[in-house]
Amino acid sequence: MLSRFHSLKYSLGWTLAIGIGNAWAETWYQPSAGTTWQLQLQGDLNTRYSVAAYDVDLFDTPVAQIKAMQQQGRKVICYFSAGSVEDWRDDIAAIPKSAIGKPLDDWPGERWLDIRDKQVWRTMQNRIKLAAQKGCDGVDPDNVDGYQNASGFALTAQDQVKFNRFLAQSAHILELSVGLKNSLGLIPELVNDFDFAVNEQCLEYQECDALLPFIQQNKAVFHVEYQQRPNLCQYANQHQFSTLLLPLELDDSFRQACW
Repeated sequence: MLSRFHSLKYSLGWTLAIGIGNAWAETWYQPSAGTTWQLQLQGDLNTRYSVAAYDVDLFDTPVAQIKAMQQQGRKVICYFSAGSVEDWRDDIAAIPKSAIGKPLDDWPGERWLDIRDKQVWRTMQNRIKLAAQKGCDGVDPDNVDGYQNASGFALTAQDQVKFNRFLAQSAHILELSVGLKNSLGLIPELVNDFDFAVNEQCLEYQECDALLPFIQQNKAVFHVEYQQRPNLCQYANQHQFSTLLLPLELDDSFRQACW
């Protein structure tokens, strides 16, 4: 890839590809609006759904299972938390205690991160590398809206934009697709940097219109609700959202798809 592009050293030692004459060859997966999908992060992975893409846990999904889904014609998006630390992960030892903030509500063992810390950047960079090594088609970095939460740090919207854009660039360097998870207030600034959106509960909180810039660019909005909503599928189909009704545990104990 780099032989076809000029290169520029990035702040953490990565090489960014810069297209000659702005001719960037976007060879990674780019799901279009209305793409069917399944999201499961816990339990024995059920791969029997006839969908175009699966969103699965980066660490817990073995390479053989990723390859098997791809051989069935499915794309595999690998989930990890980018803006929080989970105390059961093996790759967190290098993150300084000063970069670990307040707990996430309702998620035991998980705390917000200071996304300005360069070791946090390196850790997430390594997770994206792991996704590429395991053969994932894309990544779903979660908790990229810490600036809107009680993280324990004085994060600004621009801190979040810088971090989120870094994640997108890091994925694209490795020819991985990347989704913007929630973080609705930053969509106008980041829609061009991300290949799809992943959203939780926009109908419940009456904020789905914020996701329309992705649809307007024919980029998938992978949308999940955790409680039945009036006219759930009617809204999804009208706006080309890829909507699922799922359990909060994301363990495939039930599922309703709007397509």
